[in-house]
Amino acid sequence: MTSAAGWMTWRAAWSQALYGPAGFYRRAVPRDHFRTSVHASPLFAGALLELARELAVDTVVDVGSGDGELLGQLHGMAPDLRLVGVELRARPPALPAGVDWTSEIPDGVDGLLVANELLDDIACDVVERDESGVVRQVEVQPSTGRERLGAELDEDVSAWLDRWWPIQEPGQRAEVGLSREDFWAAASARVRTGWCLAIDYGHLRDNRPRRGSMVSYRDGRLRPLALDGEHDVTAAVAMDALADRVGGSLGSQHQMLRSLGIGATRPPLDLASRDPAAYVRALARVGEAAELTDAAGLGGFHWLLTARRRTDVGA
Repeated sequence: MTSAAGWMTWRAAWSQALYGPAGFYRRAVPRDHFRTSVHASPLFAGALLELARELAVDTVVDVGSGDGELLGQLHGMAPDLRLVGVELRARPPALPAGVDWTSEIPDGVDGLLVANELLDDIACDVVERDESGVVRQVEVQPSTGRERLGAELDEDVSAWLDRWWPIQEPGQRAEVGLSREDFWAAASARVRTGWCLAIDYGHLRDNRPRRGSMVSYRDGRLRPLALDGEHDVTAAVAMDALADRVGGSLGSQHQMLRSLGIGATRPPLDLASRDPAAYVRALARVGEAAELTDAAGLGGFHWLLTARRRTDVGA
């Protein structure tokens, strides 16, 4: 919603900055601006391949594929898999010919639907409790970054806040997760039989950020919030609310990768004398595994794995 003076809800302004005609994700190359588990190591793709094998699926659909790095790695490891990238941007020229590319999630997926660091970029409403105790929408002028408090909340937003992110003191803020939950529930409903995996950084009810978590990134660095289409705008996901909406099991990346065989155990020292090159490669893998499973970093991300059948209800 936009007023004549250019005031918009944060959700509208955020969505425009990322996905509008001149939005960040229409033009930017994501790897130029931030680093994900996919960029950290091919061990991550290997773990997802192991998960696909354990789940007995032969199709992987990557929602928010960026430049297709994950799909390219999976194709190299398992050419037998059917791989589909879902992304607003055009098909990357270097993507293997065997990987499908589309701008919409296919209907009737039989396989594994993956969203890795996508939901944090789904725009959501920002609300704040004012000095009188009323919780209101926060509005912003995209051109200046100025903010003001706007309308009182709809009933569904108030109910969500009461359950998942109660804000008690003036000045406290929340990022309302309903839009992320709606998106992932609709995406999951495209799976006929199989599994849905949402991987993201987030928080749980007992540890919500007092002033929200929204930030911008550009050129690999944290920047002041900007809605100019030149910066990413991202906020952590209320993962417990998401899990309640779509069901499934919620765990940390540290736990999940360990269960899929990704560990940071050093190679035996005698390998250095027997095969120095192999020892160096093994050490590099240890470093990559340590980064992926570091509980204070990527290993602290949440994995939400949900089984789906088209007869499931509540999507």
